[in-house]
Amino acid sequence: MNESSENKEVTYIDDDIKTLDWWEHIRRRPGMYIGKLGDGTYADDGIYVLLKEVLDNAIDEYMMGYGKTIDIRIEEGVVTIRDYGRGIPLGKVVDASSKMNTGGKYDSKAFKKSVGLNGVGIKAVNALSSYMLVQSFRDGETKRVEYNRAQILESPPLEFTTEANGTLVNFIPDEEIFEDYRYKDEYVETLLKNYVFLNSGLTIVYNGKKFYSKNGLVDLLNENMTTDALYPIIHLQGEDIEIVLTHANQYGEEYYSFVNGQHTTQGGTHQSAFRETVSRVIKEYYNKNFDYADIRSGIIAAISIKVEEPVFESQTKTKLGSKDMSPGGVSVIKFIGDFIKRELDNYLHKNAETSEVMLKKILDSEKERKAIAGVTKLARERAKKANLHNKKLRDCRLHYTDTKGERLEDTCIFITEGDSASGSITQSRDPNYQAVFSLRGKPLNTFGLTKKIVYENEEFNLLQAALNIEDGLESLRYNKVIIATDADVDGMHIRLLIITFFLQFFPDLIKNNHVFILQTPLFRVRNKKETIYCYSEEERLEAIRKLSPNPEITRFKGLGEISPGEFKHFIGKDVRLDPVTMKKQDAVKEMLEFYMGKNTMERQNFIISNLVVEEDV
Repeated sequence: MNESSENKEVTYIDDDIKTLDWWEHIRRRPGMYIGKLGDGTYADDGIYVLLKEVLDNAIDEYMMGYGKTIDIRIEEGVVTIRDYGRGIPLGKVVDASSKMNTGGKYDSKAFKKSVGLNGVGIKAVNALSSYMLVQSFRDGETKRVEYNRAQILESPPLEFTTEANGTLVNFIPDEEIFEDYRYKDEYVETLLKNYVFLNSGLTIVYNGKKFYSKNGLVDLLNENMTTDALYPIIHLQGEDIEIVLTHANQYGEEYYSFVNGQHTTQGGTHQSAFRETVSRVIKEYYNKNFDYADIRSGIIAAISIKVEEPVFESQTKTKLGSKDMSPGGVSVIKFIGDFIKRELDNYLHKNAETSEVMLKKILDSEKERKAIAGVTKLARERAKKANLHNKKLRDCRLHYTDTKGERLEDTCIFITEGDSASGSITQSRDPNYQAVFSLRGKPLNTFGLTKKIVYENEEFNLLQAALNIEDGLESLRYNKVIIATDADVDGMHIRLLIITFFLQFFPDLIKNNHVFILQTPLFRVRNKKETIYCYSEEERLEAIRKLSPNPEITRFKGLGEISPGEFKHFIGKDVRLDPVTMKKQDAVKEMLEFYMGKNTMERQNFIISNLVVEEDV
């Protein structure tokens, strides 16, 4: 340090202390309020959180017994939500939509189990929207206020109205924050289905399409199951709790958990308590020393509870951290445990046929587990001894350090094939959050095989160990599992083999939206001033028109041809990922039988009849 820098004084004056308006704070730190931003490509992108925050207020009105219908329209990015509840008190419309810590949910017992963010949610929407209208209809009068980025544009006095009571909210997400955003119907509809499953009798109309559920969580399970239930769904309800469960002939465990209507995709206290208690009650009912893993193998279940003033582990409320049902009240674990012990035990005693089918499923799982017990033990030992960090797995630094407070949702692992491809990704990645797992050649086709093969096959054994999913998803080490293979025939085949492996043995990994396909460019079009990477033929033609005349065109035949310097553009903040999803209409067994089974001629005829020949570039 030189003398001038040593003598330089650092000033600290009044001007250094800045107080941000509430809306400035939200706009500068939107992630604190709505999680990641995104553009609508993924279900947890910010624009869906904005929609949900407004909807939560309408749902709260329904839960209080006011208004059985909610109308929603989304057209060209403009969102309109109309509920038929009581309407915001007319003198508080401005305060409720533009003053922090103002809401009806603080001291009112009626709102103790609400789903909305107390006094924050609609303000966040306001701050992050280029335009918002809030209008309340109440007993023949109406009050409206219009905003531009939380600044009042217009706030006329009360007017008379013939409209039914309720609240209308219209907003446009700010394109300065959500660039080129687009709402996807499939994500919006999934969100709305969950709302009606959790609120039997509620009708939501979205762009003219009606959503309604009569049977609550039973309908939710039927909507999401991709294999047949082995016995009728067990449906148990009590005050502040509803559970459903069944078994199917599949591996893994599948849970859907909710707190006060919020889908807790990462589980939490309630889901762990449910999982543990169900296993213990079933074990005690049969009075046999069953392994919990055998009881839970193939289970498909959902739980919804209502908690006073829930504590979540993140602002986006995807994981419950509460241990109490209410301040100073009964613990979540005891509440769930007592309910399941009483109700599930009674149900099994009263329904002998269901009990018999469940017992057979548990015994079958036990039989298979014991048959591979020796192989499993050896495989675990091999996985521990294998020098994963130098051979198959190049881990991310997050897993070497204290993860408290770290962005676990940002972690991902790329599954690659070939030294050149894995080398390019390894050199291009963010080593803090991105890991790389290298396959050696084409993996085994696991369709129709038992789980024993997972432990006998080195590739799959080490992949399972790297992901840490042998005993379920609760210890999954990466939020995103990204399949990164070439876009040629061999690469597509490897991709299909990996997906088959997950579908066969870890379907919950896909159903919980953890598996993705990495998109990489097919073409590079450049001239001396600009380079454009193209992911389709249409993008290539557009780039040629833009960079004409005679730009240089490169066709990437494999990931290994893309230099590390270029690759960093494709796995950074602008990474393009296609989610691998499963829906009710996906007949998984039949689909795998067709694509991965032994019906060679049938599949060959299908490929020939659907063949598209690509012209040389």
